[in-house]
Amino acid sequence: MLKISEDAGDPLGAARILIVDDEPGMRHFLVNTLRPISRHVDSAADARAAEAMLATRQYDVMVLDNIMPGQKGLEWLRDQRSKGGFTDTILITAYADLQTAIDAMRAGASDFLVKPFRSNQILNALRKCLELAQLKRENALLRRELDTVANGNRRKELIGASPVIAEVRALLDRVAPLSTPVLITGPSGSGKEVAARHLHGRSGRGTAPFVTIQCGAIPADNIEYELFGHGAGAFPGAHGGREGLLAKASGGTVFLDDVSELSASAQTALLRVIEDGVIRPIGTGRDVQLDLRFVIASSKPLQKAVQDGHFREDFLFRINVIDVTMPPLKDRGSDILDLAELFQTEIAAALNLPQVEITSAVRSAMLRHDWPGNIRELHNFVERALIFGRFPLETLGSVSTSDDIAPLEDMEKREILKALDALGGNRTEAARRLGISRKTIDRKCAGWGL
Repeated sequence: MLKISEDAGDPLGAARILIVDDEPGMRHFLVNTLRPISRHVDSAADARAAEAMLATRQYDVMVLDNIMPGQKGLEWLRDQRSKGGFTDTILITAYADLQTAIDAMRAGASDFLVKPFRSNQILNALRKCLELAQLKRENALLRRELDTVANGNRRKELIGASPVIAEVRALLDRVAPLSTPVLITGPSGSGKEVAARHLHGRSGRGTAPFVTIQCGAIPADNIEYELFGHGAGAFPGAHGGREGLLAKASGGTVFLDDVSELSASAQTALLRVIEDGVIRPIGTGRDVQLDLRFVIASSKPLQKAVQDGHFREDFLFRINVIDVTMPPLKDRGSDILDLAELFQTEIAAALNLPQVEITSAVRSAMLRHDWPGNIRELHNFVERALIFGRFPLETLGSVSTSDDIAPLEDMEKREILKALDALGGNRTEAARRLGISRKTIDRKCAGWGL
């Protein structure tokens, strides 16, 4: 008996395969050949049974017999394509001629095999089909990412050793193996997409697609076509069907950025997908089962969007299972310097520019600055420094003078009182946020007569 291939690059190892053939002997031969070396194998005796299976599970490739009782395989495949079915298909038949081969290609079959065939022939055909499908999908996703991303560098891990980012990293690592949706919130430019990629890389889906969808960048009237795909004739000019972004991401992670920008209809449609993983391409009567992990990001408070009537409350309840809050850059301490060093190395190599010394004065200025644009602002600051050969400290605001120096005790009092005011007098939480003990706050407040 064949054993599962030890080659991690063998596409059959992760493949889900459906065999459709009315001959029990052929079905058993194919199942026995493929099941030991594939992720999942199902079989059906006719087109009706196969259609029922396709409605409940997604398959990477289908091995389809042409001559079967009732509807021929080619006719059924043509119908499936018109309904929005995109499963790659290898047609097998004992009655082969040139016209049948031409019809198979026109119907959307990826390959054509003549019975009888040996096990190595079907294995080679399946591997070729899977590899070609993967290349097409990766190519389409790469083209889309290059078209929509200004900065080609896509970091896959959270950088930094500050306590706040270590806490975020620990939470992401804890929930990574689960399929639960994750909501990442935080100010614009704080690294929400990097956090999503970090999660994807540790989720067991790291080799599958990571698809970023900028919800605000796709016109509202097109977003459902982009997400779910469509059948032929779904709208004027749609001469053929098209696989949507969600189907392209199957097995991987979908990152919905700026989710607050989604239209009400798109929220309604996505609610079902997140709940049961089922999509229906526009203009088709066919449900497609997907295997997806959703990571959702928002820079805007979604609860306020619900109160303002711009966001569905049931959708928020569904996506807000795990809430990860990305801290602003100003709260990450020396991470600012580590990121600046990293950006300088990467940008200098990409632009073929010499690096610029990060002096103590530059370090102090970077640590003092509030970075309202967060990591994006820091990246641009370092890039300007490399282009002009010096760090433009004047862009970080006015430099302090001797008149600006205040006693440390006054600064300490101001920050403690500000924290207490913001937290409604909660001294325990204020102490945690400030990184000091509760006893210290009690002693200070007693000295101030509070």
